Amino acid sequence: MTNSDVKKAPPKKLDRKTAKNVMLRLCGYVLKNWPLFLVALILTLASNQLSLMGPLYSGAAIDAISLSNGVDFGTVWENVIKMIVCYTASAVLAYALAAVMIRLSKKIVYTMRKQLFNKLMTLPVSYFDRNAAGDIISRISYDIDTVNSSLSHDLLQVMTSLYTVIGSLIFMWRISPPMILVFAVTVPVSILFTRYRSKKVRPLFSARSRKLGELNGYAEEMLSGCRTIEAYGKEDTICDRFNDHNNDAMNAYYKAEFYAAAMGPSVNFINNLSLSLVMMLGGILYMYSQSGAVLEGSLFFITLGGIAQFVQYSRKFAGPINEFANILHEFQSAFSAAERVFRILDEKPEPEDTPNALPLEKVKGQVEFQNVYFSYTAEKEILHGISVVARPGKMIAVVGPTGAGKTTIINLLMRFYDPQKGTISIDGNEIATVQRNSLRKAHTMVLQDTWLFHGTIYENIVYGKENATPEEVRAAAKAARIDTYIERLPDGYDTILSDDGVNISKGQRQLITIARAFLSDAPMLILDEATSNVDSRTEIKIQEAMNKLMEGRTCFIIAHRLSTIQNADCILVLQDGKITEQGSHNELMQKGGFYSRLYNAQFD
Repeated sequence: MTNSDVKKAPPKKLDRKTAKNVMLRLCGYVLKNWPLFLVALILTLASNQLSLMGPLYSGAAIDAISLSNGVDFGTVWENVIKMIVCYTASAVLAYALAAVMIRLSKKIVYTMRKQLFNKLMTLPVSYFDRNAAGDIISRISYDIDTVNSSLSHDLLQVMTSLYTVIGSLIFMWRISPPMILVFAVTVPVSILFTRYRSKKVRPLFSARSRKLGELNGYAEEMLSGCRTIEAYGKEDTICDRFNDHNNDAMNAYYKAEFYAAAMGPSVNFINNLSLSLVMMLGGILYMYSQSGAVLEGSLFFITLGGIAQFVQYSRKFAGPINEFANILHEFQSAFSAAERVFRILDEKPEPEDTPNALPLEKVKGQVEFQNVYFSYTAEKEILHGISVVARPGKMIAVVGPTGAGKTTIINLLMRFYDPQKGTISIDGNEIATVQRNSLRKAHTMVLQDTWLFHGTIYENIVYGKENATPEEVRAAAKAARIDTYIERLPDGYDTILSDDGVNISKGQRQLITIARAFLSDAPMLILDEATSNVDSRTEIKIQEAMNKLMEGRTCFIIAHRLSTIQNADCILVLQDGKITEQGSHNELMQKGGFYSRLYNAQFD
């Protein structure tokens, strides 16, 4: 089955409710690491409080300078030293705060990535049929890295900004309440503008994450088939298609960044306007204070040092608002990335075993399909009333044209999918009522698409039986006709295979997976074109070993090379999801039906 057989889920728009839910879930990760967060909160309060004390001392130093009374150097130096101490201590605490936040984000991202991968291991095969591997990898890497960046930098900035805004507002009120009226106009304008723009920007960041995931998925798919692309001379075509995906991704990236970037300068303009108004109003009040029209201690009285203090606090007050506008689009990106991660975490795992499910033990290998119907999608039924009985220790071969449903039978037997109608049983036990883990351990699979992991050849073979001895591993390699090749390698069985074994030939990869199967003591065997990647001479040798491997096991073999299944006890001919013929090789040849024509076509 290919990805096209299953409908892909449409992308979801990150609306306000979803964004709120994402934010709450991220806060949940933060609170799980509350000791670090508490330390960060204390450092935030201390660092910002010291930073807010600086303007007080600078204003007092300015007021100690008078044209009429001269300069009180003692007061000036005292306040300057206090100011330097406050700013230095604030910087040290801010550095410690940044280190704590980086450690906190590291813990959160580690937990999130671990949960995501563990979740992927619980999802049914159908999920991976619907979603491209590149898009899933993009969520594990790019999306979680985006969340990490936001938690380690943007969250710190927000914590700092909140305290600074509130603290600055309190100090400004103490200095001159009338001058705060300026912010009663400019701050609401900034908030309304930011809120309006964020609604426009939020879906753009969702689209950006989605397009980057599609780009990664296409790149992963094309790179895995580079040999075929070069063999057909389709490099230019593939490059053009990649450029289309790349162009879509970059357009989505550009739109998100462009419209988000407009918020910062706009809010900065509003803040600069408020600062100009503060200076003008402060100058007017100072002139009245100096003229004697306003008495000292009254609501409208202000000194030159008070104006300097108010201006500094107004900058501290307006600066975080401006910064908040600048980092808001980073939060939009982080929320979109986190939503894509949470979407996987919220996927329904493979259904749990029924409460009364029993382990499949002492398997003899009697397999029975009874009137099985199955479809991957509601629009297209794949299997139509399949009924077949496989006796213990017998070899069942399944042949038929591409798309007939051969691999689907294996998927149902392993319970990667469940049929819509009909039952499948092993030794009289309906597989829907047995534990999945025991069902799958009762099978050994050798597939056409080999899977090897980064590690030694020995580790890849022993994967089929982790407690196997070195002697058993060598015997399995010998039975699979791969032992001579391995022993000729400089490091022998300790030779490191790169990812998916790309540093060895495809046939050698398949022989290693066959050796892995030899180690398994499972009573049932599934072979899906297991010798398709080896030459005919090697195939004859492997066939002898495979006959030994299949002794005493119930075997299901999917084969296109009909020469490999002539000894099968029963051959099922599958056409359009129905069994049209079944019997031994000789019986089917005598019938002169589809199998006979297919066999003769291969040898004519």
